[in-house]
Amino acid sequence: MKNLILIRHAKSSWNVPLNDIVRPLDKRGINDAHLIAIKSIKYLPKSFILWSSIAKRASETAIIFAQNVSYPIENIVFKKELYTFDENNLERIVKSLNNNYDNVILFGHNEAITNFVNKFGDIFIENVPTSGFVSLQFDSVNWQFIGKGKIIKTLFPKDLK
Repeated sequence: MKNLILIRHAKSSWNVPLNDIVRPLDKRGINDAHLIAIKSIKYLPKSFILWSSIAKRASETAIIFAQNVSYPIENIVFKKELYTFDENNLERIVKSLNNNYDNVILFGHNEAITNFVNKFGDIFIENVPTSGFVSLQFDSVNWQFIGKGKIIKTLFPKDLK
């Protein structure tokens, strides 16, 4: 059994014209990231690895999450490849995960996350919002051969406020 939690980065700031990769979180994004992290604790596996896109908004979301769930920040793996908006790239990354990892949490971007969830999940989700949490379970022992999975839990900020 493989478990994958996809979390879209929290809401980012558009106040200053910046290169996309360095856009930080805005106040709402910071608050939503804390909210989702706190509410997700009871849905997390006992052990997991945490990977994040290198984009500032994704890495800040991952750090907030890690702090709230007592995951060592120094153990977060920041991956350039996760700075993708394409579900095919995201699929390649997931399918290349080491099979020693049964539980993986990835912080990334849309459209990749929504499209991946709709390709591999059993419930259609029109849009995974910023700070959105989607937990998928695959009946597979090998990441390379994951197929249609089951959505175990979704947490979206608007449903928690």
